[in-house]
Amino acid sequence: MTQQFARLTDSQWDEVKALLPIGRRRKHNLRDVFDAILWLTRTGCQWRNLESQFPPWKTVHYYFSKWSRDGTIETINDALNRLERVLVHAREASPSLLLVDAQSVRLSPMIGRDRGMDGGKWINGRKRSILTDTLGRIWRAEVHAANIHDAIAGMELIYPNFTDQIPRAKKLLADSAYTGQFAALMSQLDRVVFECPSRPPDQRGFVVEAKRWVVERSFAWMNFFRRIIKDYERTVENSVGFILMANIQMVISSIAAFGP
Repeated sequence: MTQQFARLTDSQWDEVKALLPIGRRRKHNLRDVFDAILWLTRTGCQWRNLESQFPPWKTVHYYFSKWSRDGTIETINDALNRLERVLVHAREASPSLLLVDAQSVRLSPMIGRDRGMDGGKWINGRKRSILTDTLGRIWRAEVHAANIHDAIAGMELIYPNFTDQIPRAKKLLADSAYTGQFAALMSQLDRVVFECPSRPPDQRGFVVEAKRWVVERSFAWMNFFRRIIKDYERTVENSVGFILMANIQMVISSIAAFGP
């Protein structure tokens, strides 16, 4: 995975442009706006220190917040995930096996909204819940205060239209934190099997669980994007937006490496 930011190529922009609400002619090029968001995601720069090669920071912030709220970023992420699966990995566009997990991260000290203490990890901040396929690509993400239980936070990844977005879903894997209410919700989905792989009874300490390590790797990949190493966002919608933008950047790079 490259650690250096690069602007979108013409072919990459063509894939993204078709999914943006282009509409009327605008003062600032949406390609430059999208590049600026990718640059922010990679470098972790403050909004007000956005480089002069990009549109004004207020313009970029406006579009990013709007696209995070109205589902545009989620739509782009979904479409690119499907494209990569088909083009690069020769798989079905929709995955059949999915994984869910959560990670608590520290929140910027000047933000009080959606903040909580994860008592198990002693982290004062927010909790990220992600839904990935076996390639490690993020299909859905939710962010809550860190004191929300993993199972409760994860329910929003599933309800209400999980199987509409991922119609081939047949099995979902999670750890033991997702028993109880989350498992009860999953039981209502007739064609999706929910499993919590258990540790072999004769093994102690750290054990790599089959398939489950993939979602842990997805969290590790986030460390390549300084904006999401810690949560700096005032709204959880923007937090989710940056998580998905990191995934978008990885998918775009994967497709580009595959070739024209």
